[in-house]
Amino acid sequence: MTERYSQQQIQAFTQAVLEDGFCILRNHFSPDTLQTWQEAFTPLLTEHIDREGNLKNRGTSRYYVTLPFMAPFADPAIYEDDDVLAIVARLVGEDAVMCQLATDTPLLGSEYQAIHRDAPPLFPEIEQETPPFQLAVNFPLVDVTPENGPFEVARRTHRVTKEEGLRLLEAGVVQLEPITLKMGDVMIRDVRGLHRGTPNYTDTPRPMAVIGYSRRWLLRPEVSIQIPREEWHKLSDRARHLLRFNPVVASLEDRSAAEVYQAYAY
Repeated sequence: MTERYSQQQIQAFTQAVLEDGFCILRNHFSPDTLQTWQEAFTPLLTEHIDREGNLKNRGTSRYYVTLPFMAPFADPAIYEDDDVLAIVARLVGEDAVMCQLATDTPLLGSEYQAIHRDAPPLFPEIEQETPPFQLAVNFPLVDVTPENGPFEVARRTHRVTKEEGLRLLEAGVVQLEPITLKMGDVMIRDVRGLHRGTPNYTDTPRPMAVIGYSRRWLLRPEVSIQIPREEWHKLSDRARHLLRFNPVVASLEDRSAAEVYQAYAY
């Protein structure tokens, strides 16, 4: 793996996240690799809907599915990407941890989500936001179009309280922007930016993968990655360091059938 961006470009991406709340790396991951993910994900989604379709914790016809840490999803070309990790390090520290490997997928019949954040403020009593502490690295497993449920986000709302961000939206000072992406595009975002999922009007599911990275001291036990011992032994030193706080298990066959990450909107 090699960096394709200069240090100046990495800093520009970092600054975009600091200022706007997100940045987009176009044509960054291999579409062929993501096509393999999409094909492996389809039966996981079907199984999940059969098992938990009545929960609807992400909204009508919208499903959160944790990905198993095994091929093709346990791919160091994705979670150890040098450019992504360079941006992550500048935002949440050189000692960041990888804490999430999952997907969010709206189907036909899905609706607009309530505007929300993916994490509460660290210190709500001071009514002031902190530097970044948790990031979502999103990349779609299909092209994201205006018709199949693009993510919408309001720039710069990660820098103010949720209440102030909602007031700015109501006043028209900021707007929700739909983010359309091609397979291979990568969005890195501060999870505090106000956002929502939108309806998928097509017959095709629109899976969006997410890898979470956070500062080393942030533990959200509902969001974790179970790592089979066999996979752990294959990891590079850097990957072991990124994944050091996640549980290593004998086998994924014994993992909980139910998604633990139920409360997601703040």
